[in-house]
Amino acid sequence: MADGQRVILCIDDDPDIRLFMRTVLEANGYVMAEAATAEEGLRVYRETSPDAVIVDLMMEEVDAGTSFVKELRAMGNKAPVFMLSAVGDDLAMEADYSSLGLAGVFQKPVNPDHLLTVLNTKLGD
Repeated sequence: MADGQRVILCIDDDPDIRLFMRTVLEANGYVMAEAATAEEGLRVYRETSPDAVIVDLMMEEVDAGTSFVKELRAMGNKAPVFMLSAVGDDLAMEADYSSLGLAGVFQKPVNPDHLLTVLNTKLGD
């Protein structure tokens, strides 16, 4: 938490997605930390201790998002982690995200109302 506001770390290699997420989150009382790569995301995670993490499934490498999530789990992360995916609803239904310890999956394009509802519920706001 930063100055009483929840910090959300968003990791996506698409600057337009990061701008969209920042606009929605900050307009609704959150602070957004961001990274363009999984490697940068780990650094920012360590610096900010975010309340929640939203990470793109496929970034600079096909499995970068999955590898990032596994690294967070190895570090003892307690914050809810959400995956961003543009590969369709089938992925969310077929993949066993509980094995990765994910709190959920957001499909691109992200619906801002759904995003905020899920974050508010998971973070107890």
